[in-house]
Amino acid sequence: MTVSAVNSANETNYTAAANEALRETNSELGKDAFLKILIAQLSNQDPLDPLKDKDFIAQMAQFSTLEQMTNMNKSIEQMNAITKGSAVNYIGRVVEYLDDEGLSTYGTVAYVRFDTSGVILTTTEEIDIPLEKVVAVG
Repeated sequence: MTVSAVNSANETNYTAAANEALRETNSELGKDAFLKILIAQLSNQDPLDPLKDKDFIAQMAQFSTLEQMTNMNKSIEQMNAITKGSAVNYIGRVVEYLDDEGLSTYGTVAYVRFDTSGVILTTTEEIDIPLEKVVAVG
């Protein structure tokens, strides 16, 4: 019966550590929260049933994936900022782009707009051109 008491105490400590990590990250699990949960889990595990090697390796792989995704997200945000900054240079320039039929068309960029679909160049003729359709800049 003492084993079940140890298990319930370990579960309580583990749950408390997990809840603390969740509160600290404001509903967004980051690598620090993941490490806190992992450390709490390892320090409060049942000595009669320790964490299996494959479970530990799987959790470390999840941590590695989480860290790489976080780094990739930061890189994408930096690339978006660079794209927005460089798109402003198109104002007043003639661009060649592919229209809806796939034909090359030319237009002078009047202004640049940023929306959820990406960078939109608007010509003096009020034609919206997604940046990815631009093939040349004059």
